[in-house]
Amino acid sequence: MITSTLKILSEADKEACELVKVSEEELTVDKKRLFIESYGCQMNFSDSEIVAAVMRNADFATTSSEDNADVIFLNTCAIRDNAEQKVRNRLQYLNNLKKKRPGLIIGVLGCMAERLKTKLLDEEKMVDIVAGPDSYRDLPRLVEEAETGQKAVNVFLSREETYADISPIRLNSNGITAYISIMRGCDNMCSFCVVPYTRGRERSRDPFSIVEEARLLFADGYKEVTLLGQNVDSYKWKKEAEKGAEPSQMVNFAQLLEMVALIHPDLRVRFSTSHPKDITDDVLWTMKKYENICNYIHFPAQSGNSRVLKVMNRTYDREWYIQKIDRIREILGEDCGISTDMITGFCTETEEEHQDTLSLMEYVKYDYAYMFAYSERPGTPAAKKLKDDVPEEVKKRRLQEVIAVQRQHSSERNEMALGKIQKVLVEGPSKRSDADLCGRNDQNKVVIFPREHYKKGDYVYVLVTECSSATLIGKAVEAVLA
Repeated sequence: MITSTLKILSEADKEACELVKVSEEELTVDKKRLFIESYGCQMNFSDSEIVAAVMRNADFATTSSEDNADVIFLNTCAIRDNAEQKVRNRLQYLNNLKKKRPGLIIGVLGCMAERLKTKLLDEEKMVDIVAGPDSYRDLPRLVEEAETGQKAVNVFLSREETYADISPIRLNSNGITAYISIMRGCDNMCSFCVVPYTRGRERSRDPFSIVEEARLLFADGYKEVTLLGQNVDSYKWKKEAEKGAEPSQMVNFAQLLEMVALIHPDLRVRFSTSHPKDITDDVLWTMKKYENICNYIHFPAQSGNSRVLKVMNRTYDREWYIQKIDRIREILGEDCGISTDMITGFCTETEEEHQDTLSLMEYVKYDYAYMFAYSERPGTPAAKKLKDDVPEEVKKRRLQEVIAVQRQHSSERNEMALGKIQKVLVEGPSKRSDADLCGRNDQNKVVIFPREHYKKGDYVYVLVTECSSATLIGKAVEAVLA
């Protein structure tokens, strides 16, 4: 599907895309130790927190070092070939480690496990356990099976599993921000995407369990939650009426957003990802109604050309997408942060169609973007039916042009904040200096300012005095100026 992970992102999002390891070290006696690494999207990081909870319930302890682990899980991504290659390289290292420690159990979880299934066990013999995204409850049994020398596999995709009753263990947490998975799977059969085949069909989680999870996080001191789904706008939960009971209940995404926002005004709410075909005015008006719902939308376009969008099976065209952008700006204002995904060199894309992508970017002026050169993923409709006919050098040249345009737009959008006051949720010290603090504003942009007397978890008003294409820099003020 996609290669080249060149991006222009906020610093916070760059960190979210890096390797994450379990950081919680537990004092344990006679417990087996689990070490987890996560690769890929936010959903994978959220899933690792579910895995940790499942294994904790099975009396495992977590460790921050592979050197003293009894079980090592790699929670994997299959959306790009280079993501899989990174995991394969890591498995080679772990297999060398296993030669010195024969009792070590190695498992591959998630999308790569679902895509390759038993190949990792039978042909490559690199792992002891293969578990898909819907089989995490079965992991304790799979570990027991692997310990006897058997092949341990569960890649069954469920139409019901949402893990709604499992309280995630927050890994590598800053104690301020957290992810909440609201749905699993995807029904959008985009021709380039492997997700429907690795995560299964779409199903929505009970909204009351979502609200309770967010409420407990806020009670524990968290100040921001991000509601996660492959396509949050298609969230739809229904409880059928029972005889003599309450009538049927239906909750859509706009209603869920409101339910979470009403927990407390100091709990910020974000969400990702929105599909252009499904976002509604109700969602936008709900965002406008509540100050604690962040004024930011990740809104993937993938291409700016209608014919290419049709080949991608995105189910909207350029005009539809522009109308949605116009509606976002109309309801939420020009300050609303908008980011996107763009693929260059998709099957049959011409130079003129590439120019349509650049012109769409000029029209929207995204705050930042995830940008990729296309490469096909096995098993997708594009791999089966379309010819990957754009030369690699052309893909890369087009990608560089997209990156250059986005870099300019990121700078322009950040310059709009100069001289303005931003409400910033402090996430911790700046990477460059402990004398500065770092947080994000409403539009998901990183803001850096002098520490003074402020601390992690505070909301601070910051007057922006300078910026780069990725960061806003300023100084704290006591209150919003009139």
